[in-house]
Amino acid sequence: MRANASHSSSLASRTQRPLSSGCTCDALWTEVSLLFFQVIFATDEWFAPAANLLKREQPVFVASAFTEFGKWMDGWETRRKRTPGHDWCIVALGVPGLIHGFDVDTSFFTGNHSPHVSIQAACLDTPPTFSLKGDRTGMAASDTQLTAVAKLHSEAWPELLKEAELQPGFSHCCNNYYSVSVTQRVTHLRLNMHPDGGISRLRVYGVGQRDWSDISPNQDVDLLALTNGGVCLGYSDAHFGHPRNMIGLGRGLNMADGWETARRLDRPKHLEEDEHGVLRVPGWEWAVFRLGHPGVIRSVELDTDHFKGNFPDSCSVEVCSLTAGEEAQSRSTGWHSGEWQILLPPKKLRADHHHVFHEASLCLRPPVSHVRLVIRPDGGVSRLRLIGRLAPTSPASTNPERPASKL
Repeated sequence: MRANASHSSSLASRTQRPLSSGCTCDALWTEVSLLFFQVIFATDEWFAPAANLLKREQPVFVASAFTEFGKWMDGWETRRKRTPGHDWCIVALGVPGLIHGFDVDTSFFTGNHSPHVSIQAACLDTPPTFSLKGDRTGMAASDTQLTAVAKLHSEAWPELLKEAELQPGFSHCCNNYYSVSVTQRVTHLRLNMHPDGGISRLRVYGVGQRDWSDISPNQDVDLLALTNGGVCLGYSDAHFGHPRNMIGLGRGLNMADGWETARRLDRPKHLEEDEHGVLRVPGWEWAVFRLGHPGVIRSVELDTDHFKGNFPDSCSVEVCSLTAGEEAQSRSTGWHSGEWQILLPPKKLRADHHHVFHEASLCLRPPVSHVRLVIRPDGGVSRLRLIGRLAPTSPASTNPERPASKL
């Protein structure tokens, strides 16, 4: 029988992101730039628009592709600057939160990459009303846009990344990783090229953080959502897709946008069901999450969208309440410690289906802070939603990664 190997703070290397030579990104960090990440201002977009920075897809190069403005590039590329200053853009984070690292990707910009970069940040209580629309290839910021962005005083924003050298876009050095230490919430970034050139992608890694002051105690909210600060802390297997995908926004784009495990090698040669129609199997897979805010879970939504021939046979949900110290202890033991209690007993699942388990299906418990999704025997889940209400928090139970201050 294959053991349920655990992956907590030291996840498999394929899921870790190196942030500088000799170190790796903490596996619980999430790419907070993907969801609704938006470029709202750019000084110049002559060869390629800054909106390309936010593409989910990896950069591509088409040797024969040209526009009326020059070589088509899958990234942001400005003209060769012949005036004082440097090029820069403002981006609104898809998920406001705590930032721990960047990947400034220069793929395919081999003779035209920006030689240096710096990044500034702010937490804006009132989001800017301006934005960029349409294909802006061949364009530069207008006087009206320059006047509007000047009101943000972004040149005075604190620096997260001081001016740093960028490597060119050859495959062996195009990913420029930078680790930063930020203890305050960030909503917007200013990406500075020094002085001009091209960047393919900007990836921002961290932990989502929501301002909970506008949520009443009687309001139902997804306690696990990435946008609300939910974090995947550990899992048993993520061969085809990381469990952090399950807490993303909306429905999954495809199977890659969900959690999918390898087929368990200990599955019986001949499968049998129990009296409830659930397969009798010796093993299972699991994923552990910290809620964005402790709360009382009132319903569970589990979506197997896109998983038509590889959905789990059944699932269950376990819960517990941990302090920051207890969480650290559980992570160090691979989540083999802790007092887990059943919230949702084993339930049969269907292919490509949005399952909703209401209060009548749940073993209601006091407020909890952590959950463990168990699937049997293996398979894929697209989304997991835990709808509930906030519980009061005390200083002792507050996780240090959730400071209340703003940048």
